[in-house]
Amino acid sequence: MINLAQYIEQTFLKQDATQEELSHFLSQAEQHRFFGVCIPPSYVGFAKQHLAHTNIKIITVIGFPLGYSTSEVKAFEAGKAIQDGADEIDMVLNISAFKSKNWDFVLEDMETVKKACGQIPLKVIIETDLLTKAEIEKACLLCIEAKVDFVKTSTGFVKNGIGAKAEDVALISQIVKPYGIKVKASGGIKTKQQAEIMISAGADRIGTSAGIQIVE
Repeated sequence: MINLAQYIEQTFLKQDATQEELSHFLSQAEQHRFFGVCIPPSYVGFAKQHLAHTNIKIITVIGFPLGYSTSEVKAFEAGKAIQDGADEIDMVLNISAFKSKNWDFVLEDMETVKKACGQIPLKVIIETDLLTKAEIEKACLLCIEAKVDFVKTSTGFVKNGIGAKAEDVALISQIVKPYGIKVKASGGIKTKQQAEIMISAGADRIGTSAGIQIVE
């Protein structure tokens, strides 16, 4: 039987969220023993202190949600988050540069942030809702070249986006797993059935704001 809680990065990225709501969120994450929490960079220190007596990982987002920030800014943001206590970094691919087929820029962007992360795992959000199958494949190949640790499907912020799809997770897994890169399915995962389908398709992690509903 799958221990779903150990796949879940319970996500708290609402734009209007208050610190009081975050405190309640962290207590719930502790209660349900999720693998990790995915929170805004400005709250990493607060979360680290709140969860100091637990094994819950602190994950934060970089260049979120559009991926437009310059590489230097992304690298600084990642370094500051790690200094504040982040255990893992989820950065957004520069989709504009990718769509422009500026492959060298996209690769260097990831490599710059990867260098800033050191031994801290780096996930790259490729935003599958905005990509064709061929583009997903190309994004994965660039992630392999950059030696990132995870490929992640979605930010969950694309207007009218679906988020993670099982066929995309399977495709990503097929390409990156032979190179030791893992897969995080994120965006639109609301039920236990959806989570189990994503895991069956190859997801090593599930990013969701519905973790409590899923495990209960």
